[in-house]
Amino acid sequence: MQRRAQRDGQFDQREQRDERARRAGGLNRLLAAAVAVPVMLIAAGCSSDSGSDSGSGSGDKAQDTAATGGTGTDSAASAAPSVQPAAYKTLPEACAVVSKKTLTELVPKGAAAGKEGTSSDTGARASCSWSSLANNGVKGSQFRWLNVSLLRFESDATTGDGASQARTYYAKQVKDAQAVAGAKNTKATPAAGTGDEATLVRYDLKKAEGAFKQQTVVARVENVVVTLDYNGAGLAGDKTPAADALTTAAEKAAKEAVAAVRSANGAGGGGSSDSGTAPAPSQSPSSSAKAKPSASSSAAPSTAPSASASKADAAAPKASASAKS
Repeated sequence: MQRRAQRDGQFDQREQRDERARRAGGLNRLLAAAVAVPVMLIAAGCSSDSGSDSGSGSGDKAQDTAATGGTGTDSAASAAPSVQPAAYKTLPEACAVVSKKTLTELVPKGAAAGKEGTSSDTGARASCSWSSLANNGVKGSQFRWLNVSLLRFESDATTGDGASQARTYYAKQVKDAQAVAGAKNTKATPAAGTGDEATLVRYDLKKAEGAFKQQTVVARVENVVVTLDYNGAGLAGDKTPAADALTTAAEKAAKEAVAAVRSANGAGGGGSSDSGTAPAPSQSPSSSAKAKPSASSSAAPSTAPSASASKADAAAPKASASAKS
């Protein structure tokens, strides 16, 4: 009986332990469930925030892309430097820029014998010269020489727009005309009504053949520079021509040359074209093909026809020889 009572007591103790264990297990599961619920809520909240941030980032990127105008390539292209296109795309025929009537007045014995200068691109640079020797027998002879040079500048991202290059070259030509070795009584004055800007430089030059009166008109019209040289001398004892008469003749010829440049490019022959209205493109079939080479080669002033008295040096000996004969 005593052993049975012990077994029953042990059995009761085991039952009590199992009951406590079951209760403890249930409580642990309840606590675990209670902890899991906030964790799930926090995870859901983080997931929602992550999605919101992602959407916001995409929207910001879309807005940035729209603000920059599309792709990075487009932005780089828009940042590239650009220059104003050159207004004039070609040049007129150099030997036709002065009318026959005017040539007859300036070079009466050589009006029909213009000599075109050598050029690899007549749409960018061109020149023509005329000479006249009127023999007056024992009184001597009258010598005249006329030269017209045309230089067109093309716009280029490296060297700048054509008009700016032309302004620089124009200033250099005027300066060179005033710095001729041996020149006396040098005088520079504006030449009104000749292109967008123009200057007349005149001086006296004493040579073995006679006393020469030199007239140089430098004019700019848009991106083209016109340099006109006109000189005269009395040879073999003939009288020296009047400088004022030569000046009037040179200015007249320069205006005709400028008008010819404008006409060749579809622009009017009068007034300045710097008002902002671009002239119509030239209808010359060679204009587009010849416009580009002038962007670099024409920009070097040293390669352009010179406006110095060296031209008279080359022409005068021939005139003297003819007079003696």
